[in-house]
Parts: sequence; structure tokens; C-alpha cells
Amino acid sequence: MRSHLLNGLTAEHYRRSVTEGVERVAAKLAATERPFTGVAVDELSPRVDAIDLDRPLGDTAAVLDELEDVYLKDAVYFHHPRYLAHLNCPVVIPAVLGEAVLSAVNSSLDTWDQSAGGTLIERKLIDWTTARIGLGPAADGVFTSGGSQSNLQALLLAREEAKSEGLGKLRIFASEAGHFSVQKSAKLLGLGPDAVVTVPVDRDKRMQTVVLARELERCQAEGLVPMAVVATAGTTDFGSIDPLPEIAELCDRHGAWMHVDAAYGCGLLASRKYRHRIDGIERADSVTVDYHKSFFQPVSSSALLVRDAATLRHATYHAEYLNPRRAVRERIPNQVDKSLQTTRRFDALKLWLTLRVMGADGIGELFDEVCDLAVQGWHLLAADPRYDVVVEPSLSTLVFRYIPAAVTDPAEVDRANLHARKALFASGDAVVAGTKVGGRHYLKFTLLNPETTPSDIAAVLDLIAGHAEQYLGESLDRAS
Repeated sequence: MRSHLLNGLTAEHYRRSVTEGVERVAAKLAATERPFTGVAVDELSPRVDAIDLDRPLGDTAAVLDELEDVYLKDAVYFHHPRYLAHLNCPVVIPAVLGEAVLSAVNSSLDTWDQSAGGTLIERKLIDWTTARIGLGPAADGVFTSGGSQSNLQALLLAREEAKSEGLGKLRIFASEAGHFSVQKSAKLLGLGPDAVVTVPVDRDKRMQTVVLARELERCQAEGLVPMAVVATAGTTDFGSIDPLPEIAELCDRHGAWMHVDAAYGCGLLASRKYRHRIDGIERADSVTVDYHKSFFQPVSSSALLVRDAATLRHATYHAEYLNPRRAVRERIPNQVDKSLQTTRRFDALKLWLTLRVMGADGIGELFDEVCDLAVQGWHLLAADPRYDVVVEPSLSTLVFRYIPAAVTDPAEVDRANLHARKALFASGDAVVAGTKVGGRHYLKFTLLNPETTPSDIAAVLDLIAGHAEQYLGESLDRAS
């Protein structure tokens, strides 16, 4: 079994095995005609359940054949131009190369003596990102597993920085269109069920700062502590961007920590065309970025950035066997001092190689393309009498609803939209997402693939309408 350990003696075995795997995936990507096969869970489960993990096949080719059957054949392929569902991006080739390198070397980014240059590369990328944001010379940060972890750590820092006699008095203010991880983080941080104050949005799905101001004043009048305001730069459902300068002013006035969840909108940091849309982000105390959304990186690749490096001390714990206090005095750069995680992948390498091959402008141009595509999609929807589109896009998301002229019952229209989404997924011809707006069911395009065209969007709209019309026709037949 030692022949399977990666080391100097098995380098050729490693090369052959990885080459076989890469060739399989490359062939699959080249041959994929639909984003999904439409396989049902009841069809796929028996194939997986039938595999006896205690009886290895022993041969790489045989294992890859098996993997083709239980995974590759029926995977959901984000690179396909008609995958339009969630915040999943196609990935750039330099980042995939980085994934191969970091997995093989297997550095752990918790301590210097497990990573060496990896630590310095991550720190350089943190500095690069904080400079793009404009957080100032005292800024710092750390890579994380994703936006939820970044938001959790930001709110942990905000909690520790807040001056309060008890957790029960702390309040977090967030948009009703913000990410659910805000509420989840509050619970994990031991805050009460009333800790998160939801602020309504305007017709563009942006936080209403007039209401925020009123809620902050009410909070302090009641003897409570405004711990943090979470502004969103790219909401999951609408891609909307909260009015960051106005929120920053209110945070300054009330002494609240300003966190910007830019997990989605961080792509604008590399944009030469739309960067102004997140003006005001430089005034944040902390920022979440997800490179694996709008920087076209493989999962996972995220970071938390902070204005004041000293605030990261709230996540520090010294263990003698790992990062003893003397390491600080000796100026040994242990990243675990900043992180909620201990063992941590060298995910920064993917972004490093991407920047070194493509440059920031290359990333920004790809993100600009999907933002432009969303505008074209919005015009298509706005001109199509079959659909109601909710809001003009700020980023690359479109939320809309099929509205048959002959049906007046909103519940029946809900069922038609739900059916259309499920039928489309089962066909495998395209994948779209869904959400609720005003209690009604809507569909959603999240456009993160520069290879998607307006023709793809138009074709998927026709498919959705066809499935919805078929459902309504069958429903009418059943009623008669």
C-alpha cells in the first residue's frame, strides 16, 4: 500500500494517475451538451449504495470508470452556459492548476512551520485585497472557507469590540434581503433571538437607511447596544447593493461596527467599469469576499478583511504545541493566530496563480461581461409579456415570474412557476433557481458564466414558459 503514498519514489505513479483523471474530466467537459442529465435521486442512489467500500478495485482506470457512473456522468456542470441557478461560477484554468499543486504539496496554513512561503503568499493576497478595498495601512485579514465563516468571524470581532454589560443588550442590524448567515452567526455567538433587527428594503432591494437610522436611535433610547450593521454588497437573491456611504455615516454616528458582506459583489474590486458601485466599502470595519463567486475560483476561496489588524486578536488562542506566545515575540507569522480554523488549505494559491497569469483586469473583464449580460437579460424580460421581472440588476442576478394572461389565481401561478423549475431541472436542458418575493414564488437567473449569451437566456425563457403552459393545460384538463 505504500506505493500509493505520494513521495519521491512514487512521483511517476502520481503523474500517471493524475493524468488519467485530468483526461477523463477534460473529455467530459468537452462532451457535455447539457448542464445536467436530469437523473433523479431514486435512480442514482442505488448505484452509489451498491458500492462496497471494503472491496477496493485496486486499479485507477477501474475506479475512474466507476466514478464516471456515480458522479461525472450526472454531475451538475457549472461551466455550461445554461446553468443559471446559484452563485456558482465556472473556474479559470490557472486556479485549477493551483488546486492541483496545493493538493499535492498539502501545506497547512495554520503555522509557518507547516507552510513557509504559503503563509507569505496568503498575506500578500490579503494586503492586495485590503488595498483594493481601501481599508488603510493597519488592515489585515485571513482566508476562510466561505462567506458564512467570514460573516461569523466578523460578527465575533464586532461582539468583542462592543462595550456592553451583557450579550442580551447587543443588536445587529441587517437588510431583510441579507444573507441568512447573519441570523445563524448571532445564534452561534450566544446572542438572543431578538439580536438581529431586520431592516426593510426599498423597491431596488437596498436597505432603507431612513429606517436603519430610526432603528439605531430606538436601540440606544432603549438602553441597548448597536453592536453591528451588516451592509450587503450583492444580495443573494437580487444582487442589490446597499447604500454603503449612508450606512457608514450612521455607523460612525452610533458607534456601530460596519461589516460589508461583499461575498458576491467583491468582483467589482477588479472591475474597471463598475467599481464605483461599491464606493463606501472602504469605510467598513470588516469585509467578506468570496473569490469563489465572482473571481472565478474553485470552492473554497474566501476571506475576511478588517480595517484594524488588532481586532483579529479576538480569534487568537495560543497552544504550546502549535503557536506558543513566544512565537509572537520571535515574529513568527502563524496564521492560526487570526483564524477560526486550525488546519487550513492553501486556497490562496489559486488566486495567486490566477493573478499572475491573467491579472486583476482579466478577472474584472469577466465579471463585467456577466454584469452586462444581466442588463441584456433584464431588457429581454421587461419586453416579454409572459414575465414579470422584479428589479433592474446591480450585478448579475435576475428575479422574475411567469405570468400567464389567462390565469388570475396567484396560487395557481405559483404552482406553474414551481412546476416549470422542477420540470426544467428534470429535463437537464437548463438549471435555474427559485425564491420568494412578497410571499409568491419567483424564478432566478444567477449569471456568472461569460459564455452564456442573450440567446441562451431567451431559449431558457421559452423552455420555462413551455413547461408552465403544459402544467396549466394539464391542470385545466384535470379540473374539467
